[in-house]
Amino acid sequence: MAAANLTPTAPLAAPHVTSGALLTLVGVVIVAVLLAAFVWGRRAKTREPAPPRPEEQPRLPEGGPVGDVVENRPPDELPRTERRLSPHELKGEGTHDSSPPR
Repeated sequence: MAAANLTPTAPLAAPHVTSGALLTLVGVVIVAVLLAAFVWGRRAKTREPAPPRPEEQPRLPEGGPVGDVVENRPPDELPRTERRLSPHELKGEGTHDSSPPR
C-alpha cells in the first residue's frame, strides 16, 4: 500500500473532469426536484374545489349596504376603595345604553 502524498505542493482539489461531472449531476438533481414540485403542485391544484360561480357569490341585503353604527355611552364610574379591584369585581365596560330601545 502506498503512502498518501500530503506534501504542501500536492493537489487537493478534484480534477476538472470530476468537478464538471459533479456540477452536471447536481444541476440534473435540482431540475428533477423542481419538476417534481411543479407536478405535485398541479395535482394539488386539481384536487381543490372550483371557484364559486357568480350566482353563488354573496349578495347585498335588500335594504342596501349596512352603515356604521355610532353610539355614545357614558363611562361607568369606578368606586373609590382602599384596595385595587380585581377584574371580576368590575362591571362590564359600557354595557348600559343611554338611548331608548328602538
